[in-house]
Amino acid sequence: MTGFGRFELTEGTRHYTVEIKSVNHRYLDLSVKLPKKLNFFEVAIRNLLKKYMLRGKVDVYLTYEEEQAGLPGVCYHPEVARAYYENLCRMSEDLGLENDISLVVLSHYPEVFTLEERTEDETEVWDGLEQALKGAAERFVAARLAEGEHLKQDLLAKLSRMSVCVDYVEKRSPQIVTEYRERLTAKVTELLGETQLDPGILATELILYADKICVDEETVRLKSHIHNMEQVLEETEGIGRKLDFIAQEMNREANTILSKSNDLALSDKAIELKTEIEKLREQIQNIE
Repeated sequence: MTGFGRFELTEGTRHYTVEIKSVNHRYLDLSVKLPKKLNFFEVAIRNLLKKYMLRGKVDVYLTYEEEQAGLPGVCYHPEVARAYYENLCRMSEDLGLENDISLVVLSHYPEVFTLEERTEDETEVWDGLEQALKGAAERFVAARLAEGEHLKQDLLAKLSRMSVCVDYVEKRSPQIVTEYRERLTAKVTELLGETQLDPGILATELILYADKICVDEETVRLKSHIHNMEQVLEETEGIGRKLDFIAQEMNREANTILSKSNDLALSDKAIELKTEIEKLREQIQNIE
């Protein structure tokens, strides 16, 4: 099922942007693209997003900016400065020199001040990242739900047309036997003339013919499948695989009806039924 969700979040000096978009796919194919510095969050990101989606080829794009990122931090080491100062004072006493130590001079000594790379708090980074992911995922799901409602109405319309086809097949089948009896009787009369045909032979032939073309079981099962699919469409989650299975069973029954048919009108209706089922199966691939 297609869908799109975007969310931006700024927390202090951190800025997050998450985009999620998907196209139809039978299974869940999740691709996450994020900055290298956040690679260690990938498993957590995947686990979080799987709570919001079950099917589809989903691409997740995440950007992260830190205003002070890359700038070194200035660190003061008081124990080093104190050691320098104490030793300089001792040197002044030992040598009898004026103690002219100043703050500026002392600050230039090695290791009093050092430049160190800033380390980010992983917990704080994840807190913001999680909020942004959830915001984008919720908008993504909302877009899918809107599309899903349109798909539901389309599927219900297809099921309605299928029901019409099944009703026609159900009504037409007995008529085929009656028409066959009339044709058979007329043909026998034409061939035998005044000679009477044994009614038992005619009845046996009609029974064999009726059994050969009988599709009662198939139409009953098709009606049951249509009803089941309508019920499944009222469920709220994880219905794609159920619908896919029911559609396969529908297709099997329609194939059987078509293979048994030797009546042009019934064959046309069976082909129409199969066409609707194929459209249905294609559309179901879009449903999670």
